[in-house]
Amino acid sequence: METSDEELARAAATGDAAAFAALLDRHYDRLFALAFRLTGSRAEAEDLTQDICAALPAKLAGFRGTARFSTWLYRVAVNAAHDRRRRQASHRKAAEGWGDWELARRAEAEDSAGQIGWLLAAMGQLKDELRDTLALVLDEVTHKDAAEILGISEGTVSWRISEAKKQLGALRAKEDQA
Repeated sequence: METSDEELARAAATGDAAAFAALLDRHYDRLFALAFRLTGSRAEAEDLTQDICAALPAKLAGFRGTARFSTWLYRVAVNAAHDRRRRQASHRKAAEGWGDWELARRAEAEDSAGQIGWLLAAMGQLKDELRDTLALVLDEVTHKDAAEILGISEGTVSWRISEAKKQLGALRAKEDQA
């Protein structure tokens, strides 16, 4: 004689893994089909079915047996689909405006990357001592520390930075004219 769904549900609620597996074996395909009809998407149905199966052990404690197990399981599935739709609507509402912000952020990042690329290429055209000094200062090394690293005076560091800026400005102006 085959064990009823209701008996399996009560056993699964007490932690009987075999009973839980038997319930899933009996109802998984129908649960997935319902989830597919509720969502209209295979991927969404797969996610919803997995969410339901993951939550089912805890929910089984609430199964009273006043309705058929399949009826109760369908109610769980419908509620899970409603909850999922509400969460998605909340996420969509919260995300409004973020798309524009993200596009602007990416454009700014691309612009920054372009400027950094130009600076690196332009620094390659500077004399070694100017490039080395500028590289240190761009890495937020103080003029005092840069002077110590390079074995020169702080005044020389300041002069080199000023000279590097002049030469980079001239390169930029020359490119802008072209």
